[in-house]
Amino acid sequence: MTREFPHQCLDPTHTTWHITFGTYGTRLHGGSRPSVDKQHNQLDQPFVPPKIEREDSAHGRMKSPPRYLTEEQRQSAETQLQDICQRGGWNYRVCSAAPDHVHLLCDIVPEVHGEKVRRLVKRWLGQALSDRWPLPEGASWWAEEGSNIAIHDEAYLNNAFGYIARQRTILWVP
Repeated sequence: MTREFPHQCLDPTHTTWHITFGTYGTRLHGGSRPSVDKQHNQLDQPFVPPKIEREDSAHGRMKSPPRYLTEEQRQSAETQLQDICQRGGWNYRVCSAAPDHVHLLCDIVPEVHGEKVRRLVKRWLGQALSDRWPLPEGASWWAEEGSNIAIHDEAYLNNAFGYIARQRTILWVP
């Protein structure tokens, strides 16, 4: 069954950002699972090609085991992200937390870049999760980087909104 989502209009006073970041160590460069790096991070560009040597090298540099979010942690993250957007002064649209990555759509004043918001979201969400589920010394919730895509097209916005909403662990309610 296809679920319809309300039309998501762009706000002319803000920039809508599609922010994505992974959990620590779950998508290593060179592995068989899709990943991006600085040379492979544009829309419609291929992912990092598989290369076992690169994946082995990345695995050897890991400081702790990969971090996968449990169902309870995913639900907590989805709840926390709404509060985090309010704390940052950003207009929350929708988010989802999968076992190995997080998506967030939010509207931000044009003077602030999505990368700054992504870094704050990762810090604040990691702190909130650690309050409830403390990590071992030296462990991290998140991969080092992530993706920030400014949305200027309503078709992309509607597609991204539906894609994220369908992945939620908590039922999306308009």
